Formats: sequence, structure tokens, C-alpha cells
Amino acid sequence: MKRRVLCALALASATALPLTAQAQAFPNKPIRIVVPYAAGGTTDMLARVVGRHMSDALKVPVVVENKPGANGMLGSSVVAKSAADGYTLGVATPGNHAANASLYQDVPYDTLNDFTAVSQAVASPMVLVAHPSLGVKTVGELIAKAKAEPGKIVYASGGTGSSMHLAMEQFAKMAGIQMTHVPYKGSGNSYVDLLSGRVSLLMDIIPQALPRVRSKELLALGTASLQRLPELPDVPTIDEAGVKGYSAGSWYGFVGPAKLPADVLATLNGAITTALRSPEISKKLQDAGLQVVAGTPQQFQNLMTSEVHKYAQIIRDAGIKPE
Repeated sequence: MKRRVLCALALASATALPLTAQAQAFPNKPIRIVVPYAAGGTTDMLARVVGRHMSDALKVPVVVENKPGANGMLGSSVVAKSAADGYTLGVATPGNHAANASLYQDVPYDTLNDFTAVSQAVASPMVLVAHPSLGVKTVGELIAKAKAEPGKIVYASGGTGSSMHLAMEQFAKMAGIQMTHVPYKGSGNSYVDLLSGRVSLLMDIIPQALPRVRSKELLALGTASLQRLPELPDVPTIDEAGVKGYSAGSWYGFVGPAKLPADVLATLNGAITTALRSPEISKKLQDAGLQVVAGTPQQFQNLMTSEVHKYAQIIRDAGIKPE
């Protein structure tokens, strides 16, 4: 009897060992990061620099896959429908994880319930830039001109419902002015007409706008942060210029499918935040005009929830419809 008990215990221990090892083995195969936009943009750059550091830390390959389409919904849908095992992550932005929820009726995922927030990565303040031919040098002059000529000033954006578009709609409402919107397929395309003077204004993130300001091709009228930016210390904030309380910016972070296991989530958050805080990556991102955040999953979830509600209000007030 005693021998049978000992044999049963030994068998149970032998059976449990592989299960325990498996539970502790995450990750033990490649992780993919789905970027829901084309290669070459800020989301793509972020995924690749963080992914390389994660690969070194976790000892598995981290592969970046670009799946652009449907204003970010195609790639985000892939993440939402993936297994909740930690091997598929996505990059979240104000477009695919905030504005789309109100802009489209047929979003193929629930923005707040079909994902697990892993970590906000960075934030990027915006700056309002103008072509010199518009003939204004300050936010105050712009507002005066827009009030004198309602609807005649034309501004560009990277697309209907983009953070650039919604930031300008928010500005126009708070300033009490009317302008005409021309959407483009991506912020890069919008600069073609802006630099030629075919359109006059753009609200864009610092990494995109700053080189054109420094080259004096465009004028920086005001920054959309509540404090002056170190990259543009002589440019007043839009709040300072009289549109009290105005602020706008973009953000980027990492999400996984809903219901990621707590231990897997902790591992991924640790790898991502450690990467973001490393001196090499932190400097690279800061040099690009991005502010490193590297927060907790709950902090990122709270941000996305508040942004969904904020953009819903802007879209309703402005009567914005998808292209």
C-alpha cells in the first residue's frame, strides 16, 4: 500500500513538472506586433525600436507586421481576434482606439472591451503651423482673419477623423471660428499642398511639423500643449494666445487581445516599459519629439476611455462623417 502511494505521488509530480514549466515559459515563441498603419510612420518606428529591445530582453524574436487599411481598423481587428496568450500585440493610437468608435458605425471590434491595455508608450504634443502666404504670424491674428472671412481659410489633415482633424475642429469650436477642412490620406500627403500654399494651416505632431518650422518653410503659430515646449520655447501655447484651456496631442501605446492573463500582462508591460526607459531608446524617441510615458495597464486603459468620450463629443458637435 505504501509503495503504491509513493508511486502515485511520484507520477503526479512527474506529470505536474511539464505543466509548471510550460506555465513559467512565457514567452517561448515569437511575438508579433501588428502596426495598423503603413511602414515609415511614427507608429511603425515606435513598434520597431521597442520590439528590438523586447526581443533582447525576452529572448524571443519580436516581429513587426504592418497591416494598414480602413483607418487602422484592419490591423486592430487582427489583434482583437487573436488568442489571448500574449503572442500578438497591437499599436493603439487616437484614431484606431478612440475616434473610430464614434466615426464609423461598422467598427469590427469593441474599442474598450475587445483589448487589454498593456502600456501607453509615448505622447506627442501638437503645433499649429501656417504657410507664410496666409499672412498671419500669431494665433490671435489667425482668429481675427477667420472671423472676418468665415470658411475661407482652408486647413489640411491626415484624414477625416484623424487626431489632426479633430484637434483643429476642437480649436475652431473653442475659438469661435469657421474654417474649411481638406482631408488627405496621411499627414505626409497633406504637406505637399501645405508647403505649396494650396492649403494654409495644419495641426500636427511635433515630429512631423518641426523640421518644416526649423527650415522656415512654415510658421509655428502656437503649440497645443498647456506648457511651452522645449523644442519651440519662443512659441506661445494656444492657451496663452487666448483660447483658454485648449490642448491637443497624440499618443501611442501597446494593446493585446481582451483577457490577457495577469502574469503574461505583467511580463509584457515590464518588457515594454523597460525598453522605453532605456537611455538609448528614450533619447531616440525624445529626439523625435516624443515624450516617453511608459505607464501601467490601468493608466493606459483610463486614457483610452477618456479619449473615446472626448472624441465622441467633438465628432458629434462638428457633425463629422467618414469619407
